[in-house]
Amino acid sequence: MSRSTSHGDLLDALHQRLGARGLLRDPEAMARYLSDWAGDRLGLPLAVARPATTQEVAETVRLCHAHGVAMTPQGGHSGLVAGAMPAADGGELVISLERLDRIREIDAVNFTMTVDAGCILEHVKQLAAEQDCDFSLSLGAQGSCQIGGNVATNAGGLNVLRHGMMRQLVLGLEVVLPDGRIWNGLTALHKDNRGYALSQLFLGSEGTLGIVTGAVLKLSPRATQSRTALLGLPSVGAVVDLYGRARRECSDLLSAFELMPRRCLELAMEASPELSDPLGTSYPWYVLMEVSASGALDLDVMLEQLLERGMETGLVLDGALAGSEAQAARLWQFRESMLEGQRRRGEHLRTDISVPISAISAFVIQASQAILERSPDCEIIAYGHVGDGNLHFNILPPTDMPEEEKKPHLHALEVRLFEILDDFGGSISAEHGIGRTKQAAYLARLSPVERELAEGIKALFDPEGLMNPGRILPAHR
Repeated sequence: MSRSTSHGDLLDALHQRLGARGLLRDPEAMARYLSDWAGDRLGLPLAVARPATTQEVAETVRLCHAHGVAMTPQGGHSGLVAGAMPAADGGELVISLERLDRIREIDAVNFTMTVDAGCILEHVKQLAAEQDCDFSLSLGAQGSCQIGGNVATNAGGLNVLRHGMMRQLVLGLEVVLPDGRIWNGLTALHKDNRGYALSQLFLGSEGTLGIVTGAVLKLSPRATQSRTALLGLPSVGAVVDLYGRARRECSDLLSAFELMPRRCLELAMEASPELSDPLGTSYPWYVLMEVSASGALDLDVMLEQLLERGMETGLVLDGALAGSEAQAARLWQFRESMLEGQRRRGEHLRTDISVPISAISAFVIQASQAILERSPDCEIIAYGHVGDGNLHFNILPPTDMPEEEKKPHLHALEVRLFEILDDFGGSISAEHGIGRTKQAAYLARLSPVERELAEGIKALFDPEGLMNPGRILPAHR
């Protein structure tokens, strides 16, 4: 049987099972499934399947497995490493989870919520708040990203220092395996020590071991008060020192501690003209920090004392405390709008790295010197989540560089940056994953033992190599 005949039989079977709404075959209808937030666009899929239930996902996967057709699970198109984009050869079926959007159960006493994988993160957070709870994962893309994608990429975001990454926020999973079987691991137990933690294998697996269709999420008590401050500081070293003090003096009430250079604020104001300089005077580095609590604590006194001591010791040069939720939202808008400001600059290097918190200052200084030696006219924008050591060390190429030279130039700078990162014992991916774009750098850093184990896990779950092939590990079909 020819490939085209087999594909035709598969699509006919899928159409019969999913209906016209559940299977898209027209190129125009499939257009929005071909790119992610970063704008990566690789090619046309065979079709786009849109199952509406776990059973429909399983039947779709079984059909693909029987016909030997590769599958690309897809969530909210907010990825940054081309992990959920269909291959250029037209041979992969995109399986979108967007129609799996039911909230299955909320248990406010057990502090858990069971949801479909296609639920939008922001919607989940809103429903948790209605039950006087909080789902702590907080991302810039939370208005579009889906829970299944958050699981598959082990998403992090702004509140990792207090609540952990997705790996710490998931109690159980429901997964369709590459042969179409359904594994039901939807446990709502907070303590469960029965053998291997299978759920953890799927967290961060980027859809290469199966398709997550449901998750039991861990909730927290909803904060009844929150305080936000934007501070001006003289150096990255001062930022790290202040974080150490804040972590001790604010304890577990510290929920965010973001590092931004002056250029980030300028990019934010370029992208959002309604923003104005919040401190009046410019400073080399800024910290956007937040403390929150759900009790009768006096957060104002706690934060004011921290900042007073910071100013007395020269760590803090200036600061602004938000006096209302609206003012806090305006301060956070700087963090969100600077991303759009970078994107408007066109081709640039986006990185997602991590180093030990204590090494952040030394790394930024050493890496900046090394990059500027190679490219004196480039612009470095290093920002990130101080509390978990996650930096986005981004690089804008020289403005007068011809477009065709930018990609190879930025790649060479990335290679050099990763070499320095290795010296610090860092990671090339703190939260975005590997996908396709970081595969070569990832494989180059795997020890023989690590690669053997990783390939063994993939072969056990997906011996035919049909589930999101070519992501993380090379395709072996």
